[in-house]
Amino acid sequence: MSGPRRTGFRPAFRRWRAERPFWGGLLLALGGAEILLTMKASMKVVLHVGMQGLAGYLLPALMLLLGLLILFNPTQRLFYSITGVLVSLGTWPTSNLGGFFIGLLLGAVGSSLAFGWLPDQEPRPSRRKRRREAAVQQP
Repeated sequence: MSGPRRTGFRPAFRRWRAERPFWGGLLLALGGAEILLTMKASMKVVLHVGMQGLAGYLLPALMLLLGLLILFNPTQRLFYSITGVLVSLGTWPTSNLGGFFIGLLLGAVGSSLAFGWLPDQEPRPSRRKRRREAAVQQP
């Protein structure tokens, strides 16, 4: 980075977010929270309570926990993301079809994003910067 470092909450949050698979952990945690909320829905909406009810609450709570662990302990993201996708798929039969598919998809996509995150990769230059450099190089 060139130039002086900015101080304040927003730049500090951006630096913190860049050092971890933020969107993957957030989506996995949101998927677990969404499934937990659909488990608390009124009985008219509930399609399937699950295996004795316990797994219906345990798996989405584990999804929520794994999403938070990905955010706050990114060094173990591979284990957390593999476990997260397996737990997300396990909510299909146990928790209202995975929170009416929404929580299941959020969990699977978030786990995949966390698994594919590379910590030491240089950020891509913006499209505007690439176009500007390409225009300069043309004769």
